[in-house]
Amino acid sequence: MRRTVFTAEHEAFRSVIRQFVADEVVPVYPEWERAGHPPRAFFRRLGELGVFGIEAPEEYGGAGQASYKFHAVIAEETGRAGVGFGSSVVHAELILPYLLRYGTPEQHERWIPGFVTGELMTAIAMTEPGTGSDLAGIRTEARLAADGSHYVLNGAKTFITGGVVADRVLVVCRTSPATAADRRSGLSVLVVDARAEGFTVGRKLDKIGLLASDTAELAFQDVRVPVEDLLGEEGRAFAYLSENLPRERLSIAVSSYAQAAGALGMAVRYARDREVFGARLADFQNTKFVLADCAADVSAMQAVADRALDAHDAGELGAGEAAQAKLFCTETAARVIDRCLQLHGGYGYMREYPVARLYADNRVHRIFGGTSEIMRAIIAKSLDLS
Repeated sequence: MRRTVFTAEHEAFRSVIRQFVADEVVPVYPEWERAGHPPRAFFRRLGELGVFGIEAPEEYGGAGQASYKFHAVIAEETGRAGVGFGSSVVHAELILPYLLRYGTPEQHERWIPGFVTGELMTAIAMTEPGTGSDLAGIRTEARLAADGSHYVLNGAKTFITGGVVADRVLVVCRTSPATAADRRSGLSVLVVDARAEGFTVGRKLDKIGLLASDTAELAFQDVRVPVEDLLGEEGRAFAYLSENLPRERLSIAVSSYAQAAGALGMAVRYARDREVFGARLADFQNTKFVLADCAADVSAMQAVADRALDAHDAGELGAGEAAQAKLFCTETAARVIDRCLQLHGGYGYMREYPVARLYADNRVHRIFGGTSEIMRAIIAKSLDLS
């Protein structure tokens, strides 16, 4: 079936990204996995390519594109090759909307130019030990100084993607106590300088996948944060997070589809080349049937992802629809990638084969951005079952 979600401009961008991945990412990717993140020069290279400035206004060096679909192209091309761009996905896809939507003109002047070039890398810190998906339980707190010039930040965060390489971290913290009527009230976002005294990067967490994307623990001990670095209004953080979650879940859905499509391509190529019992693996009926099932699943994921992409660009992607896309694509991708790995036999369990990396990298998609169980709860709520 003809795919209509992308324009000629998107496809031209795809050609550039595909060549870039082949030339500058795939050959060195094992080194990044061993280091735990790409080198800083790579982020500046992404800035040169315009990856970080897709949606940034032209006056700050960006392209001023409103469409999320350029990010989807990157997800498809990295999924196709079984690699990633480290924490840059969080930087470019998730954090820029916060800065653009809630930041002041003065903050835009300070942060967006460096953001676009890759000189200023960012992360967002929500999750805390013991809170998990319950963001209303956040205990990291920031108290306004008596003279009103700065906040004093104390607390700890965990599972922070890009926490090791970030120059600025959007920290979700409590600036006033929650009320009995609303546990979610009193949360704010501070854009914290990682060089500030009292800001500590703790353990770089040892994950089973996404080895080229750093994930860290962060700690804040009496960190002074100027009031000028408050993002948006005090007490509005939960509303801001809720407004941006559909986009985050779309990103995860698209990435899951892309990884499954990449795994299918790898399995097809392997089946054509691999000989067992005197015949090609592709000649066995079981292989054909498994790949047929996987191809049908990938097509279904593509349809769901494409519909969500169109809805997002039209400003119509709601919480329920985004949760459906994430749930379906992440759960289906897990099944497809597992089957593709199985067709590789013992080689599929070796990390030198990209399908093994996809298997490990994809597993977290059913956890972050809201677990599958949370997605089901959101979808059920959208059905108006009362």
